Amino acid sequence: MTTPSRLQLPPGNWVSLLEGLCARFPRIDRLQWESRFARGRVQDAQGRALAADMPWQVGLEIRYFREVVDEPVIPFVETILHHDAHLLVADKPHFLPTAPAGAFVRETLLARLVERTGNADLVPLHRLDRLTAGLVLFSTRPETRDAYQRLFRERRIQKTYEALALALPDLRFPLERHSRLQPGEPFFRMVEGPGEPNARTRIEVIDAHGPVWRYRLVPESGRKHQLRVHMAALGAPILGDGFYPQLQDRPQGEGEPPLQLLAQALAFDDPLTGQRRSFRSARTLSVSG
Repeated sequence: MTTPSRLQLPPGNWVSLLEGLCARFPRIDRLQWESRFARGRVQDAQGRALAADMPWQVGLEIRYFREVVDEPVIPFVETILHHDAHLLVADKPHFLPTAPAGAFVRETLLARLVERTGNADLVPLHRLDRLTAGLVLFSTRPETRDAYQRLFRERRIQKTYEALALALPDLRFPLERHSRLQPGEPFFRMVEGPGEPNARTRIEVIDAHGPVWRYRLVPESGRKHQLRVHMAALGAPILGDGFYPQLQDRPQGEGEPPLQLLAQALAFDDPLTGQRRSFRSARTLSVSG
């Protein structure tokens, strides 16, 4: 079972769904779109197959199934720590994407969990980078989803990370790093720039023995690559980081030591019951990877 991607048709003067989708997604071959239509892999919001020659209707919500030829198999396994009528908490391994993107469709945490649970309504409430391990919270039903999404929008959920990085004996801890993060080069990297800070991280030391220290990272904001950029800016890039402070020439794969960053804990007051909820990853970090 694969999870469909969703699209609300934007304004355009295309005469048919096929023509519009080919224009919107130029990297996907026309023959592939024709094949998807023929196999019922382009549907309306209710899951009914749509015809390729159907007129383009602005605002119509469609869903389609992404397909990747020769998708690599990721040999690491996720763990379900909690599952109830409203929430699922998964403990993600390194190298597994949270949701479909790029070369990964089936080999993603979301697709695996949909297949394991049979629940096509699963939606991740936040995301972890492919190279980061640890806790990911999922909504299991649309009716209560917004109540949990508000926890993240309103910053009412506490997220705690652990990281291994080089020692910083000349700094006093705990400390806070405040800076403005903005897109860098290439487009998937972030850099610190001038202006009002939009990223804030509290950094504590858990273990200061040896050349590599164990750090606790508590983000007060949720900017892309925030923890990785902040640690590199302090002079202690997280071990295994191929993006910061310099971009490595080759992409990181599962044959290499993983990024030593772990989403270790989540805590919040449940918006439905008021009950205090807390979850902790069973995974650990090690210098050897």
